[in-house]
Parts: sequence; C-alpha cells; structure tokens
Amino acid sequence: MTRASGNIAPLIAAMFACAIVLGPSFSAAVEPGEILADPALEARAREIGRELRCLVCQNQSIDDSNAALARDLRRLVRERVSAGENKDQVIAHVVARYGNFVRLKPPMEKSTYLLWFGPALALIAGVLAVRLLYRRKRAGAAPAERLDRSERARLDRLLRRE
Repeated sequence: MTRASGNIAPLIAAMFACAIVLGPSFSAAVEPGEILADPALEARAREIGRELRCLVCQNQSIDDSNAALARDLRRLVRERVSAGENKDQVIAHVVARYGNFVRLKPPMEKSTYLLWFGPALALIAGVLAVRLLYRRKRAGAAPAERLDRSERARLDRLLRRE
C-alpha cells in the first residue's frame, strides 16, 4: 500500500460516518406535527407529496424539502386528503394554484413538448453537426496523388539510405 492510499481510508470512513449521521435528516423533511394520525391517509399524503415539486428548491419534492413553502404545501395536501379528496383531486387543486411546474413529472402536453423532447433534439442536432463538420473536413482535404514510376523509385532509394 502506498502512502497516499493509506491517507484516504480515514477520509472515506469520516465521509461514511457523516452520511450515516446526516442521511436521515436529509431524507424526509416531514415534521412530526404534520403527520396524520391515520396511517393510510398519511401514506396517501406522502405519495402525493413525492410527486409535487418544492417551488423554492425546485429539484426536491415537498416531502424532502425544509422550505417554508414546501411545509405549507404538505399541510395543504394533508388537509385535502383528510377532507376525503383522492390523489388526482389534490394534485389538480395544487396545479390550479401553481401551474404544471409544481409537478415533478409534468404531463405530456403541447406546452411541455420542448421539455420532454428538447434533450433528444439537442443530442440529434449535436450528432448531425459533428457529422457535417467531419464530412466538410474530409471533402476539403486534397486527394492523395499517386506516384509515377520515377517518383516511386526515388522514394525507395531515399528510404534505403536511412
């Protein structure tokens, strides 16, 4: 074992310990006071919460975010679930207030086509651009001319000298 690799082991152990200690605090931001008494309703609320985006964090669900707005949305979801609304009704209510952006997986609509197909179109455009540049480079290169007998003989003599 080299000296450099020997110094990495304590660092990896420290990172692992931090992940174990801090991991649960980042995994879910639902506070104990928000949890519904009925486990079935709480499970439905959590399922809905995992599908809604925190509008502050934007890359986390409202269940994973500690932002005040996410907490308000969790409470709203739990109120609606407790009132007897199903998943589609709760999501429709939140979308009506905040728009489709609040969904972590936006629906396939004309307004979201670029969101769904944009990355694939960008990849295709990139591949086509590279192919076009490669073809231009190949077409721009002058074709190699063939050597006649005298040039070939001279080349052979030069190569034999070396």
